[in-house]
Amino acid sequence: MADFDDELDASGLNCPLPILRAKKALAALEPGKVLYIIATDPGSVKDFEAFSKQTGNELMESKEEGGKFHFLIKKA
Repeated sequence: MADFDDELDASGLNCPLPILRAKKALAALEPGKVLYIIATDPGSVKDFEAFSKQTGNELMESKEEGGKFHFLIKKA
């Protein structure tokens, strides 16, 4: 995982809560800063891909490890 500026643990939350929490966390960050997100909802993979395309934020990394999904999103 690359460096990040803030972390959001959305473990145990189902759609759309991981996206809503990420949106709120990104709003508090300066452009160019990176948010690291941990989620357990398998649907979050497609959700964060779509979220990044719609908002213009860069999905830098997306991976699954031990039943958890890890994302790095850079604020546009």
